[in-house]
Amino acid sequence: MITAANTMNQLQKHLDIISNNIANAQTTGFKKRQASFSEMFVQQFQNQPNMDAEAGRLTPGGIRYGVGAKLSQVRISLAQGSIVHTGRDLDFALTVENQYFKVLARRGNQGTVSYTRDGAFYLSPVNEDQVILVNGQGDPVLDENDNPIVFDGDFRDIRLQDSGVLSVTYDDGSVREIPLGIVEVHKPQLLQQIGDNLLSLPENFAELNVPEGEILTNLQGGARIGIGLEQQALEQSNVDIGEELTKMIQVQRAYQFQARSITLADQMMGLINGLR
Repeated sequence: MITAANTMNQLQKHLDIISNNIANAQTTGFKKRQASFSEMFVQQFQNQPNMDAEAGRLTPGGIRYGVGAKLSQVRISLAQGSIVHTGRDLDFALTVENQYFKVLARRGNQGTVSYTRDGAFYLSPVNEDQVILVNGQGDPVLDENDNPIVFDGDFRDIRLQDSGVLSVTYDDGSVREIPLGIVEVHKPQLLQQIGDNLLSLPENFAELNVPEGEILTNLQGGARIGIGLEQQALEQSNVDIGEELTKMIQVQRAYQFQARSITLADQMMGLINGLR
């Protein structure tokens, strides 16, 4: 009964992950999460004499007694989502799997440099003469030096140039070029989910003893040649509804099996208590 109860608790967490994937199937730039399981605790009983001397044996000898399974890891799948053309100048789709936009996520009175694949941007007024580039939550979009992208509001056109550079053309014919902040993520499992489809370095980053350069790289200078961006387009979620529904059925059946195990164990204990 304890083994089944432990496993049911972990299966419920897996079901929550699948439900979150399905709920974000239409979220721009969302990356699905995948769960993997491992045994909680295993005891090995050596109940056979001379087990090491058995010739040709392909499986471990003795009895392995476990106490259930646990959710060992939740991984982010960086697989590319489909690209949908929108015809809107401030929509940008990343076409390289491990590249992310940089935004300044405002949480309380502080801002945290965060990363997202959602390239649906907007313009918000700063004052009478200037505007700032923001995401759907109003968080400022950053350039390659982690500065908010602010420019004069009397522009005529915005175009995306090579290497992720925004070209802003004004009414007087002058042009200002602003490189969008793009990072290349090497170890997405070490990033923390902070909501609103955003990732950031964990709060206990210093305790990980991992250099920031091993987790992600800020693309600047010559490294920007590898940036893949497409204007007037958005990347859709990489969630496959059919795959997620199939997983949901499998998890529900596994949960049902564990619940049935508890029922049978209860019936067996009832029979034992009824002995005369």
